[in-house]
Amino acid sequence: MRRELLFSLLLACGFVSARAQVSTIKIPAGSAQEKAFQAASAENDPQKRIAMLQAALEQFASDSQAVTYAEWQIAQQYLDQGDLPKALEFGQKAADGQPNNLDLLVFVAGVAQKAKARDLIIDCAARGGAAFNGIAGQLKSQGMSPELYEYRVKQDQDPARPAYEYLEASALNAIVDEQNSAKRMAYVEKYVAAFPNSRFQDQVTQLALESLVKLKDPARMNSFSQKLVSANPNSISTLVLLSDAYADNPEPGSVARAEAYARKAIDLTKTKPASDPIQGQLYNGLAHSALGYALLKEEKSGLAIPELKTACDLLKDNPDAHAAAMYRLGFAYAKTPGHLADARTTLTELAAIQGPYQQPARDLLARVQAASNTKTPARAKK
Repeated sequence: MRRELLFSLLLACGFVSARAQVSTIKIPAGSAQEKAFQAASAENDPQKRIAMLQAALEQFASDSQAVTYAEWQIAQQYLDQGDLPKALEFGQKAADGQPNNLDLLVFVAGVAQKAKARDLIIDCAARGGAAFNGIAGQLKSQGMSPELYEYRVKQDQDPARPAYEYLEASALNAIVDEQNSAKRMAYVEKYVAAFPNSRFQDQVTQLALESLVKLKDPARMNSFSQKLVSANPNSISTLVLLSDAYADNPEPGSVARAEAYARKAIDLTKTKPASDPIQGQLYNGLAHSALGYALLKEEKSGLAIPELKTACDLLKDNPDAHAAAMYRLGFAYAKTPGHLADARTTLTELAAIQGPYQQPARDLLARVQAASNTKTPARAKK
């Protein structure tokens, strides 16, 4: 179907119901506006088509629906010609005319990606996410059962979901591409509000925590973490990420937070079986590794050892996570009197495995061997 006639489809089918928060363009069938747009669509010369659309824009200036549609079509013509600034100019005008129109927001976000305009991508995503989620926030009719209400919301959301997911993924890419920590964190905060329980929650959380650590803003990190946990208190992956991030944070009280998050994650792995056993085992292993790391930072190496041994057993099928747990275990052995032989065994095995922990394992092993010769515990470093 020609994109120029999309409004006819929307009018006939009703993209979402009138009670939803997502808006669409509606041009009355048989109207002068429809005829003008059909004539422009039939014109093969791009410049003449733009001129006809500009004329329609002026002729129907009092009709907001026609104005928005004309601006959108002009933006598409400029995009086809490779004129990104003009495409963005008219696309933004159209989106401002209908702020909750997901089709327009997807169009503008797509052009913004080509123009590497990350601020605009995030803005479109935030508006689109709010519009989509507004469908579920509508008041239900008196006497409507919860089951019927849920069904009606799903009915309204399903047609809009592809656009919502496109904006969700586009915004994630913009966050990944942004290298300034302060700006990236501002993007994340908008993203989390627009896409609660996102498919990419783990990636966004990781990016946010990395940015917050660089910003050295403990108050903001605590606030963000609390919001994450409040929004989804039973997310094991979020709790594990928070535990690792706080264990590395030098601020007072951070390691205690790390331990608390890790213990909660472990408790959840026992009471909340994962639908995917393989993923469940991974999260369980990561939680034990995070707890062992937190205990190490609290100078409780003896308590860390059993947690890290469990982590190593659970993470054998995940090379990077397994290597991290092994290094932490070797570290714990090295700091615990009577376990230098265990430290040598663990670190010797890790030192033979290529990867980011190979050289640190070799360095720590050398210190352990030196300590063994003097029969004193090694002063291991992270």
